[in-house]
Amino acid sequence: MGKRYLLRSLEKDAPPTVELKHNQIVLHVRSGTRPDKKQAMLDAWCRAELRKTAMPLIAKWEQLMGVKVARLFVQQMKTKWGSCNPNSASIRLNTDLAKKPSECLEYIVVHEMAHLLEPTHNSRFTALMDHFIPEWRFRRDALNRLPVRHESWGY
Repeated sequence: MGKRYLLRSLEKDAPPTVELKHNQIVLHVRSGTRPDKKQAMLDAWCRAELRKTAMPLIAKWEQLMGVKVARLFVQQMKTKWGSCNPNSASIRLNTDLAKKPSECLEYIVVHEMAHLLEPTHNSRFTALMDHFIPEWRFRRDALNRLPVRHESWGY
């Protein structure tokens, strides 16, 4: 949620786990675990953490906005922070939102839920956003200044 953590990998003869400990994210893995498996563990943990954080926000905003989210999907997305399908009342959140400040996550949740009331980005949508989160432009700009995801570039 926007905080920096040191990533540590500890080998032990036990089922793999991920633990948030003070200023560290600790991967407990078996000896010889490949880097891609470690990354998959970390990704799954981030996805679960994001879901845990997003569900109470959705419940809060469902009451305030008078809408109902039928389904939440949390998945890796390359170019978007979220999306909404108004027909199925489902929203999708980018897994990388788990790494961004909580006010940015709340902005995306409200933005996608506002699409349940207005599917397009027209003046009615803007008015809804102004009504529900008056500082939404500030949150959007803060989020858009951050990279969508970390990429490893090899040369």
